[in-house]
Amino acid sequence: MTILVTGGAGFVGNNVIDLLVRQGHSVRAQVRNLDKARLRLGRYGSQVELAPADIADRDALKRLMRDVSAVVHTVAISMEKGSQTYDEVNFQGTINVVDAAEAAGVTRFINVSQNGADSKLPYRFLASKGKAQEYVASSGLRWTAVRPSAIFGPQDEFFNTFARLVRLTPVIFPLIGGGKAEFQPVSVLDVAHGIVMCLEDDSTIGQELIFGGPEPLTLAEIERRVIAALGTSRLLVPVPVALLRPAVLVMQSVLPGSPVSTGLLDLLAVPNTTPHNDLVTTLHRQPIPFAGEHIAYLRETSAGQALRKFLTNATVN
Repeated sequence: MTILVTGGAGFVGNNVIDLLVRQGHSVRAQVRNLDKARLRLGRYGSQVELAPADIADRDALKRLMRDVSAVVHTVAISMEKGSQTYDEVNFQGTINVVDAAEAAGVTRFINVSQNGADSKLPYRFLASKGKAQEYVASSGLRWTAVRPSAIFGPQDEFFNTFARLVRLTPVIFPLIGGGKAEFQPVSVLDVAHGIVMCLEDDSTIGQELIFGGPEPLTLAEIERRVIAALGTSRLLVPVPVALLRPAVLVMQSVLPGSPVSTGLLDLLAVPNTTPHNDLVTTLHRQPIPFAGEHIAYLRETSAGQALRKFLTNATVN
């Protein structure tokens, strides 16, 4: 039988697929951008079936579920663009995938949610992820939810954004909101391994597992580690979020690959840490630290690459 990974060409999706293929599983990857999928998954050849489909297309999802034994649902957006809204992608998209899985008789379902997700919050991203997980939990599927903190790795769109901005801002770099926001960066390798471990461990059914790295870090500490990883230095100047908001509003309006949105700025008010790390307590895996060789990938960012990403939204591989 086949394991379906939605968002197969995405950051988490393609790392999960890499593990599944190495373990000998048959994998079907739901993808929207076939060029991006070929770039990230083409090396697997016939081991991974590329299945172009939009999770808004319920008929296409029904076809994707044929001969599928389990679904790993990774599709989500962190920033809204046009019709790609939090409610349409994160919430309704999850409803569509769950309904298709149930109709096809698929039973095992892994939902990649988000640490801090809650349908009652005023933050639309976290609320959409919270509502999506509530729908998963109300289904008849044998589900497990994983809720990672900020994920780092070569294709990430959070920590790499800081690296790109550093390359484009010589001498001085803003300490956003005074650098007080809290995160617990978790490696994409740990997240992918955790997901695959859950697939194989029925004791995780019906559980929401929170994944974090080995230590909580403030945004100030993260910025300093990113700058150090780049082998450079910057004077960090505290800048209130309110002062950044007008510039961010312009960027998200005009840049196809805007590095941030006003909605993401709002999320800095929500701590993204966990005192209970299920990677350690439930899955008995020691998480990779956001430090040293594990963040050496940040050095590969150049000013030219940063500009291409912001101006064209080019795929990072």
